[in-house]
Amino acid sequence: MVERLQNYIDGRWQDSTAAEWLDVENPATQEVLAQVPLSAAGDVEQAAQAAAVAFQSWRRVPPNDRVQYLFHLKRLLDENLEDLAQTITLECGKTLGESRGELRRAIENVEVACGIPMLMQGDVLEDVARGIDEMMIRQPLGVAAAIAPFNFPGMIPFWFFPYAIACGNTYLLKPSEKVPLTMYKVMRLIEQTGIPAGVVNLVNGGKEAVDAILEHPAIRAISFVGSSPVAKYVYQQAAAHGKRVQCQGGAKNPIIILPDADVEMTTKITLDSAFGCAGQRCLAASLMVTVGQAKQPFTEAIADGAKSRVVGSGLESGVQMGPVINHASRERIEGLVDQGLEEGANVLVDGRQPNISGYEQGSFVRPTLLQDVRPDSRIAQTEIFGPVLGMLHVETIEEAIALVNSGHWGNMACLFTSSGAAARKFRYDAEAGNIGINIGVAAPMAFFPFSGWKESFFGDLHGQGRHAVEFFTQTKVVVERWFQDWTRQF
Repeated sequence: MVERLQNYIDGRWQDSTAAEWLDVENPATQEVLAQVPLSAAGDVEQAAQAAAVAFQSWRRVPPNDRVQYLFHLKRLLDENLEDLAQTITLECGKTLGESRGELRRAIENVEVACGIPMLMQGDVLEDVARGIDEMMIRQPLGVAAAIAPFNFPGMIPFWFFPYAIACGNTYLLKPSEKVPLTMYKVMRLIEQTGIPAGVVNLVNGGKEAVDAILEHPAIRAISFVGSSPVAKYVYQQAAAHGKRVQCQGGAKNPIIILPDADVEMTTKITLDSAFGCAGQRCLAASLMVTVGQAKQPFTEAIADGAKSRVVGSGLESGVQMGPVINHASRERIEGLVDQGLEEGANVLVDGRQPNISGYEQGSFVRPTLLQDVRPDSRIAQTEIFGPVLGMLHVETIEEAIALVNSGHWGNMACLFTSSGAAARKFRYDAEAGNIGINIGVAAPMAFFPFSGWKESFFGDLHGQGRHAVEFFTQTKVVVERWFQDWTRQF
């Protein structure tokens, strides 16, 4: 019998009040792994109230004591990494190597959040006027929440919640209903740390749960990662209800290749960027722009690499790329390739409707290359979120930078070159929040913010690092003066 997942509220596992349940499917085989509830607003209400009650005592726990639970969690994550990685691969489709790497990034955020006793410190200045001192202290907000995406079920929640609880907030997490199993298992590890009831809560669900989170008066801050249309919706609705909000949206990430770039290295990195995680990541390369004489050698090398990439179940050794998340996503991706052809592009490598031996029912799209994509075409501006790389050509680095800056996205832009001067020009002028120089996935380490510009991000403070500490705290300025009474004896 297929397991029906529960919610975790106020330190207890309990059944959802949902009237509707969804199958959680393995995208490589369509095997049903579990059923997840589409929780109603009442479940969110219960979790938010539990978190609000827990906040009153949790905020008074000294920071050095709060992070002890994170130290314990880090050890549990290390010990259970392989089981969690297999769960990610089963429900999300990526390779085991990719799943392990995702979890390492999650653990990295736990490690950084353990530095809260230093990161959360304020500022003091004596004698701002004679006998008057002034200080700025950081205090937690209250209840915070995250609405997580399907593509990194084990990493993205960790951009937020370790920092939130370390700062003294309590938390409510809603994982993607497509991939709820990973955080379901992580929550059981959190339970083992002995963290007080109500500090971390998990509610499964879909749009009704999301809207309840956006509207609930006890929830003070919301983090979201997903597509830009939904990010904009979450940002607008959360802000309208007076909440602090950070929303990471979509992307159309360009990789610029100059003629002096190393062919072998650049080809490998570009292939990994475009087709790693089946292209289902917000930092995947989706446009390859060759400059000048770089066109022929790099086009040939990338085409050869795309054709030879091994596609199959992520659990199998030697597989380099797994399936996309479901059949609907596969159909959407193939439809966008069709649209690109209608707009004048040519298919250099066609990955549509592949036959993957032993996995004929899976949601597979092989690596696809679209050549001669027009910069003004819809396909050049649309986030495909699949293993499709558009190819363009310009004659100068100035044209390449202008192309990067002309789009409405601003998540990542990368340059491959041997020239320090070209690299500095690109770093200085390219309008994107994450810049890579001879790097194909410019994913910041946990002690740096995961930046995003333009319509790739809605908000002011990003996830991870000091931005996370600032997001999950509010500043209080205290100006104080003490009158001396020399006649009083102690």
